[in-house]
Amino acid sequence: MKSLILVALLLATVGPAARAQSSLLDQARARFEVVPVSPPAIPGNPLTPEKIELGKMLFFDPRLSRSWLISCNTCHNIATGGVDLLETSIGHGWAKGPRNSPTVLNAVFNVAQFWDGRAKDLQEQAKGPVQAGVEMNSTPERAVATLKSMPGYVESFEAAFPGQAEPVSFDNMASAIEAFESTLLTPWSRFDRYLSGQADALNTVELQSLELFLNKGCVNCHNGVNVGGTGYFPFGVAEKPSTDILPEGDKGRFAVTQATSDEYSFKSPTLRNIGLTAPYFHSGKVWDLKQAVAIMGTAQLGSELGDSEVDAITAFLLTLTGEQPIIEYPVLPPHTDRTPLPESGPTAGAGH
Repeated sequence: MKSLILVALLLATVGPAARAQSSLLDQARARFEVVPVSPPAIPGNPLTPEKIELGKMLFFDPRLSRSWLISCNTCHNIATGGVDLLETSIGHGWAKGPRNSPTVLNAVFNVAQFWDGRAKDLQEQAKGPVQAGVEMNSTPERAVATLKSMPGYVESFEAAFPGQAEPVSFDNMASAIEAFESTLLTPWSRFDRYLSGQADALNTVELQSLELFLNKGCVNCHNGVNVGGTGYFPFGVAEKPSTDILPEGDKGRFAVTQATSDEYSFKSPTLRNIGLTAPYFHSGKVWDLKQAVAIMGTAQLGSELGDSEVDAITAFLLTLTGEQPIIEYPVLPPHTDRTPLPESGPTAGAGH
């Protein structure tokens, strides 16, 4: 009889805690998704091994830039969380770009690309930096001439885009880069393991931190598979940040839509791997993650977060670091006497 009473008491004690944990997991599953281990299907751009391999070569090839110094990986370094760890990226002729470089990791899940969403997908995004004066400072014609001048690339394009009369094209270049970038996923973060049912993937403090993230309203802008990247939100809903963090001259999505309601609106960044991708915000002015969390509290939530709350939310964010992609650096086709040689020159145009 005594043993039955003890069991009953134990169940009475454990029951509410277990139910609370189950409820929290249900809430989390309703707002977030795990990062898959395989890339999603890309509408209009079927993924093949040949296309992905070509995209990898192009991603790492600095000869797509006019100077032969800048590749996609320069600003989206796979070895450092998919970013360049700079306030704003440095491009052609040491020109400084206007915005912080977003991570390329898991970018395939964003609603659109760039901070202002001006590119609808990774294929369209891949065309932008090649032509931007403050980035690669090249042109579609020069890029195609460069690729056509190297037999190794011609063969790779023919394998990746079989049956096409002109497989080496600017559009196909972008399609191949999109195919490769869609594979740059970071699954199996501790948070993903928790969402998948591994109850002990998060400790007690991190579970409380997740609950705070949900209850404070952070989840309203940062949800889905990417814990962000799902829409556009004005920066400074409750209180406008200082002008160094929110420069007055950069009105975000307004430049795309010309809608007054979009002034100072930006795509919510993914919080995946946020512990690796400092500095933060489109201006890149904040290097400390806790400071960034505190700023979001006052600017977006209208709440002066206490030190313990900032620490807690930061603790949750650090559970979002997933397994980083391991990429073997490709051996690129050699240039020929027909390859346009590197040049320096003036810069123009926009960046991220």
